[in-house]
Amino acid sequence: MNILFIGDIVGEPGRRAVKQLVPKLRVEHQVNLVVANGENSAGGSGITPNTAAEIYVAGVDIITSGDHLWDQKDVIGLLQNERRFLRPLNYPPQTPGQGSTIVQSDSLVPVAVMNLQGRAFMQDLENPFWTARAEVERLRTLTRIIFCGYAR
Repeated sequence: MNILFIGDIVGEPGRRAVKQLVPKLRVEHQVNLVVANGENSAGGSGITPNTAAEIYVAGVDIITSGDHLWDQKDVIGLLQNERRFLRPLNYPPQTPGQGSTIVQSDSLVPVAVMNLQGRAFMQDLENPFWTARAEVERLRTLTRIIFCGYAR
């Protein structure tokens, strides 16, 4: 199993780099799954449905986020409608969206991806380590492969 994780995709230059590099990297390294942090892909601040669509078309399977999640007001559409878009798992439970997902395809064993956000110098959230422990226990019943993206 080869997983490519991309840190912050920042603005149009970051999206352009993803478009140019991800397809080549997928082939060259036989990448099975691409996870990218896209929370700064819209002009360097937040993410929109359009920038997310660009990233998915470029070959990214799952987009994670972090503290810049709310910088663009139309992010709510992604949170409500896109199963491949993850908010931090340790946000309050009533927050729209999801903090983890299972990726399945014909050529891939099920892989869980979860997203957490740190708390140092940030808003007060649930402890990411406690939250992760409970989610790992839940996900272990569904798959043996769990990938965790962590935003600071």
